[in-house]
Amino acid sequence: METQAFVTPNEFEGSDVERINQAVGVAAGTGRRVVIPRHNRSARGEGDLWLLDSAILLPGDTVLELNDCHIQLSDRCRDNMIRSANCGLGITEVRPLSGIHIYGVGTAVLEGANRPRATGDGGKTLGQHTFGTDAGVEGESQTGDWRNIGILLAAVESFSIRNISMHDTHCWAISLERCARGLLRDIAFQSCGHKVVDGVERTLLNQDGIDLRLGCHDIQIDSISGYTGDDLIALTAIPNPSGVAGSDRSTMVGSTRDRGEGQDDIRHVTIRNVRGYCRGGHHIVRLLNTSGVRMHDILLDGLLDTSPAEMRCRAAVKIGDSAYGGGVAPLGDTRRIIVTNVVSRAQHTILIGGSLCDSILSNIIRHDVPGEAVTVASGPEYVRDVVISNVHVARE
Repeated sequence: METQAFVTPNEFEGSDVERINQAVGVAAGTGRRVVIPRHNRSARGEGDLWLLDSAILLPGDTVLELNDCHIQLSDRCRDNMIRSANCGLGITEVRPLSGIHIYGVGTAVLEGANRPRATGDGGKTLGQHTFGTDAGVEGESQTGDWRNIGILLAAVESFSIRNISMHDTHCWAISLERCARGLLRDIAFQSCGHKVVDGVERTLLNQDGIDLRLGCHDIQIDSISGYTGDDLIALTAIPNPSGVAGSDRSTMVGSTRDRGEGQDDIRHVTIRNVRGYCRGGHHIVRLLNTSGVRMHDILLDGLLDTSPAEMRCRAAVKIGDSAYGGGVAPLGDTRRIIVTNVVSRAQHTILIGGSLCDSILSNIIRHDVPGEAVTVASGPEYVRDVVISNVHVARE
C-alpha cells in the first residue's frame, strides 16, 4: 500500500496544537510534509479556525504546509505561533537544526490572540508600556520576551518561510537567531501598534515584521509587503554579555553573548522588493549593529514606501544608531552596504545614525516632503568612502 505523501492533524485527537504537533512528530524526517488544511475536523466538530494554546514545534527535516488555513493564538496562549524545536524555556544549549520549511498555499493567515496575555519585547512592562492580560498576575513574568514572537527559528540552516500573511502579532512577527542559508519570500504583514480589546484600544509595542538577529548570514528576503507597528524589516546585532539561552528575560531565546571571531556578525543578506511601511512611525528597513559585532555585505535593492500622507515613517532606511550598546559602532564595523532603488516619502529617506564605510547609496527618490535624501545624523567623522549617486528630490 502506498504511503500518503503528507500527514494532517485531522488524523489525531486532542487540542488543535496537540494534533498539529502529533502530525509533525509522525512526519519529521520521513520526507512527508505536514499539511494544515482549511477545515479543522475534530471531536468538537468542524470549523475554519485552528487555535493554538502553545507553539507548533518544528524539528529538523520538517516541511509544514499551511493550506488556505487560518491559525490564531488562543487567549490562554503565552507562546510563539511556530518555533524550532531546539529552543525554549530552560533549554540552555540551542543545538543546530537544518531543513525547516514553512509555506502557505492559497491564503494562509497567522494571527495574534483576541486578548493577548503579553505583548512587546523584553524591555517592556505589561500594563505600563504595552498591553497584556498577565499584567499584575502573580507568578507571571511582567515583561515581554521571546515568547511574544510569531515565528521563531534559532540555529537553523537551510530553511524557508514563504507565502504567508501575519496579522496583529504580539511582538516581532518573524525572528531568526544565528540562522543561515535561508529564504523569506512573499510575506505580508498587517499590524498597526494597537488593538481593540474588550472595546478599548490597547497599545501593542514592538510589532516588527522580520528581524534577523546575531549571527544570521547568507539569507535572502524577497517580496515583503504590508504594514507593521514597528520596523518592517530589521537586522539587529545587539549582544548582551549577561544573556543566557532559555531565559524568559530576553527577546532572544538563545544566548545574547557575542561568540567572537565574527561568528555573530550579520552578513551576506539580500533584501529585494519591499513594498510597505511602518504605521508606528518608525522605519521600513533598519540596519543596526553595536559593540563591535559587525554588519557587512548587505544588499537592499528595491524599496517602495506605501505609507499614506498622514502616516509618514521616520526613515525609509536607517543605518546605525547611537542609542544602543554604548554609542556609535566603530568606523569599519558597518561596511559594504548597498542600498539602491528606493522611493520614499518618509521624514528621512536614508538616515545614517551610526558609522558606515565602503558602501553605495544610489537611485533614490524622495517625494512629498522637503529636505535631503541622505541625512548623516551621527556626524561626518563616522562616514568614509560612501558613494552617493543618482539622487532625486521631487519638488511637488
